[in-house]
Amino acid sequence: MDIKRLAVIGGGNMAEALLRGLLDQKLIAPGSVVVTDVREDRLEDLRARYGIETQSKNAEAARTAKVILLAVKPQVLPRVLDDLAPVVTASQLVISIVAGVTTAAIEERFRERVRVIRVMPNTPALVLEGASALARGRHATSDDLQEARRLFEAVGRAVVLDEPLLDAVTGLSGSGPAYIFLAIEALADGGVKAGLPRDVAQLLAAQTVLGAARMVLQTGRHPGELKDMVASPGGTTIAGLQVLEQAGLRGALMAAVDAAARRSRELGQR
Repeated sequence: MDIKRLAVIGGGNMAEALLRGLLDQKLIAPGSVVVTDVREDRLEDLRARYGIETQSKNAEAARTAKVILLAVKPQVLPRVLDDLAPVVTASQLVISIVAGVTTAAIEERFRERVRVIRVMPNTPALVLEGASALARGRHATSDDLQEARRLFEAVGRAVVLDEPLLDAVTGLSGSGPAYIFLAIEALADGGVKAGLPRDVAQLLAAQTVLGAARMVLQTGRHPGELKDMVASPGGTTIAGLQVLEQAGLRGALMAAVDAAARRSRELGQR
């Protein structure tokens, strides 16, 4: 990738996940990255861990960057854009992973026709298994979109969508890892209740989720079809599935995605 200089505005968990993936894949050199954050201790930690440059001033970090990654909380973004507006030009690409904030809301804060790509990634990018969705703003080009897509494909899978669909992506894959972590914890607890040691139960639960996900992705089969392959007539699995149906697991997961998507839309309307 031809990113001579990457400025990451905000040094939180998602920014670190993406940064670590890019560095591990050797798609960018540590010396070509500068990260800003309001917490000096966080900057010291990132600098020591990855050998990157850090900076407390957003404008100084962005001034010489080819690509600027916005990775701050939605409520902080207006102040950050005020910092960046005097220095960012149309020659730079701005990629935003700020939940719920549209490309139009970002574009209108700049004086020039700044090229903006909005992305909804998720934290499994930290282990190169991320799921990201991208949408481009009014001034971004097809080449910009492809460059951003290559960046996020370096840490997982990426799809291009119309921007109004990104709130749904936030509810599904953006928040989804937390739902799956909860499921893994619950499966492991079930294993412990049935008599397994805690470490064994957690390993088996996590590997089971990983294996099931890979079966869906690699076979291309509908999850319902794969489920039926496991559930023998009168067997153990169908007995467990009946309990999950009675408990409303399917509806609860659908409602969780919907609630998170609604919250994403609310954040974007502030």
